[in-house]
Amino acid sequence: MTSSKFVVAVLAMSISAAALGAGAHDGGHGHGAKIGEPGKASDASRSITVKMYDNYYEPETINVKPGETVRFVVENKGNLVHEFNIGTPDMHESHQEEMMMMVKHGIIQGGKLNHDMMEMDMGDGQSMKHDDPNSVLLEPGDSQEVVWTFSEESNIEFACNVPGHYQSGMYGEIGFN
Repeated sequence: MTSSKFVVAVLAMSISAAALGAGAHDGGHGHGAKIGEPGKASDASRSITVKMYDNYYEPETINVKPGETVRFVVENKGNLVHEFNIGTPDMHESHQEEMMMMVKHGIIQGGKLNHDMMEMDMGDGQSMKHDDPNSVLLEPGDSQEVVWTFSEESNIEFACNVPGHYQSGMYGEIGFN
């Protein structure tokens, strides 16, 4: 993936839990990627509000320290469903395939989520429920928190993996200082 961003009109639309060892999606994206682990809110050194608009985040870059626990307050200010997902570019690329399945099955419908369909068995006992600790999937106007402890310095981004959103520039860098 290149670091340059471009804006495109897009179709409305977590890192697989297997990469983290928990959650509901199948996959195994990231295989050994060291992005960190779920943190405890009481250990957070600070809170960062992340606003999601229809093709960008505010802020676009977040700096952390290795070992730091951050409480992200994620707000969907756009008109479409959006995701805040912490992972490597490869993890995001793999997760986009699952998100496309969510659109094809009518789970993501522009600015709305079909919550009943998220619970449906998609095969092998897997569902499309988004309950990965590094990710939130939000309808317009919703907000949730992600508390994350970052590991060693690595190539990590936060991104929206709804089909077309990443490609339109809806990702941001996590830098280490």
